[in-house]
Amino acid sequence: MRFSKKILDFMDQTVLKVTDLHIGFTHEGTYHEVVKGISFNVRRGTTLGIVGESGSGKSVSVLALMGLLPRTAQATGSWTDLHGRVSMIFQEPMTSLNPVQRCGKQVEEMLLAHEKVSRQEARQRTIQLFEEVMLPRPEKIYRSYPHEISGGQKQRVMIAMALICHPDLLIADEPTTALDVTVQKTILDLLRSLQKKYHMGIIFITHDLGVIAQIADEVAVMYHGEIVEQGEAQQVLHHPRHPYTKGLLACRPPLDSRPHRLLTVKDFLENEKGEWSSKDMAETSNNSQFSTPNSQLNRKSPLLRVRNLEVTYPLETTLFGKVTKELKAVDGLSFDIYRGETVGLVGESGCGKSTLGRAILQLIERSSGSIEYDGKSLDHLSSSETKALRRKMQIIFQDPYSSLNPRITIGEAIAEPLIVHNTSIARQTSNTSKTSISRPSIKEKVLSLMQQVGLEPDWYDRYPHEFSGGQRQRVCIARALILQPELIICDESVSALDVSVQAQVLNLLNELKEKHGYTYLFITHDLSVVKFLSDRILVMEKGRIVEQGPADKLFAHPQHPYTQRLLDAIPRL
Repeated sequence: MRFSKKILDFMDQTVLKVTDLHIGFTHEGTYHEVVKGISFNVRRGTTLGIVGESGSGKSVSVLALMGLLPRTAQATGSWTDLHGRVSMIFQEPMTSLNPVQRCGKQVEEMLLAHEKVSRQEARQRTIQLFEEVMLPRPEKIYRSYPHEISGGQKQRVMIAMALICHPDLLIADEPTTALDVTVQKTILDLLRSLQKKYHMGIIFITHDLGVIAQIADEVAVMYHGEIVEQGEAQQVLHHPRHPYTKGLLACRPPLDSRPHRLLTVKDFLENEKGEWSSKDMAETSNNSQFSTPNSQLNRKSPLLRVRNLEVTYPLETTLFGKVTKELKAVDGLSFDIYRGETVGLVGESGCGKSTLGRAILQLIERSSGSIEYDGKSLDHLSSSETKALRRKMQIIFQDPYSSLNPRITIGEAIAEPLIVHNTSIARQTSNTSKTSISRPSIKEKVLSLMQQVGLEPDWYDRYPHEFSGGQRQRVCIARALILQPELIICDESVSALDVSVQAQVLNLLNELKEKHGYTYLFITHDLSVVKFLSDRILVMEKGRIVEQGPADKLFAHPQHPYTQRLLDAIPRL
């Protein structure tokens, strides 16, 4: 009986107790408080999910606990001294791993720094842990560099690095953001099994409430530096009390309907009671689609026609440059996209989605096949024809960190396409000549577009490093829209956004489509997003389209096992 009590006491042990945490930053002599007196506990063997939008104070709170705040920050309050018994998985594994050091050495380094072990023992324990986190061919990945493995594998290396010293508390900061649903499910299952094995507490930070429902025992909802709601996960997710929590839950694109417009957090916060009327809910739940029905679109000539497209990369070459082994990233694809249509392209990382988008834009060379835009072949274009095509076709890249020049302000970044093309944002007709616009006019258009995508006008002169990842992505979206192109390729363009901002941007893309007749190729791994936005969906696996069809029909009756697997992996409340 005494032994059982010890076990129960151990299981109920609080590994972290935070009381009245305040964090602020001093900028140009002025103090700005960003975390305003939050308190929470984490018990051994349980997971606390912290949710909220970018800038709500989630990440900075745990950085304070780790002692990783910059010198300009001040933190007050009390929290458990963890004596090094805490590890952290950072949000972006590619920037967290050293690109010039082998993966195994980076994990091994943690063990050598904190424990008295030989290099041989450290190597053995690292390879053993690689097996535990289900990395294929552990010894090969031990010798691999980060760029040689997939995003999901890099995330597992980061998990191994965090667990190598057996922490009592693991902090996971957006560990599944931008991962495919299948990889995300694997990572969540892995964390749960490792938690059960090592009986550690976990703080899981995310903006995806579907993920929180899969992993968290308790939830803390943060808004503007405060915890506005806290409690057991099922209670908070199914019976929310605060308008902000209700808004976050309502923002998620539904899988069982096609709403006319997604609700946003603002809709709930502006309502005094935080409720949404049945009339308004009925309006947003209208299943009418934004674009012309496919039956009518098919009577027109396509805006984009792709036939037998192949893109290959050399894997091995001889001493004289002859290719002996190659990878077919895109393997004989054929499809059409009609004017005013949104086509969703889904599939796991490495299936060739982004390569296809870049090939369409002529950013990479295709090996064979043909691409026609508005009835004109894209082969052998002159420099002036290529520049004109660039104005009609734009791309929103996946990674906002590498898409923006760190040396120019975001206002200048958004204005750059207008300056380069020296043309009005208004659509040009055959009877209208191009007109040059002045710098003040350019700035006015930039400020207007910034407001449309949820950026404050007074941020015009700020630099990219002053913004969160989601805010940087909004800058990239604004920059792509500034020329009002005909075809926009969205390459995972909302994967880094909070659900509330994501809802605003998706509504915006649909509104702009109605107003200006935009055509979208929407590349994503988020099937709920692609269902809400798309008229048709193409499912891509290993360079080939394995299934395609109208969005609603494909979701209701998936035919290919790969499509069924993707749908089964979607996290649900």
